[in-house]
Amino acid sequence: MKPIHKKNFFPDVCEVFTILTLSKIVLESVFQGEFGAYQTNIAVMFLLSLLATFVLSLHERFRSVPLPLVILVQYLFLIGIVLGMVWLSSFWEPLHEHAYRDMFLSFTIPYVIGAILYYVSFFVKVRNANKYLMEIKQHKKDS
Repeated sequence: MKPIHKKNFFPDVCEVFTILTLSKIVLESVFQGEFGAYQTNIAVMFLLSLLATFVLSLHERFRSVPLPLVILVQYLFLIGIVLGMVWLSSFWEPLHEHAYRDMFLSFTIPYVIGAILYYVSFFVKVRNANKYLMEIKQHKKDS
């Protein structure tokens, strides 16, 4: 196991929390004999988090496409999946009259916050890397 330090402390906590939470809902469903609404909600949140993180990570593959278009397509793809899941669930259970709106808001608000944090941190890292490259080039030029 890797040593824990200040740079990986929070990601490590998140990994442990995720493993414990997923283990808890699986064990509860096994011992209770049903996969209830609580377990379903946590499983769906995990799957949507996994999917959203994966889709955000794909932006590097579309460098030739303008970033605002990539961000828009990423969001439309994900919200389409979310609303498609709501539609599919309507075949098994009746939906609340505001189900689509509620799911839209429940996904959009955290996604936008997460995407902003992701892209801001990405551009900060790129700017810092460019700064270091310029320093290296300047150092080589001076040598």
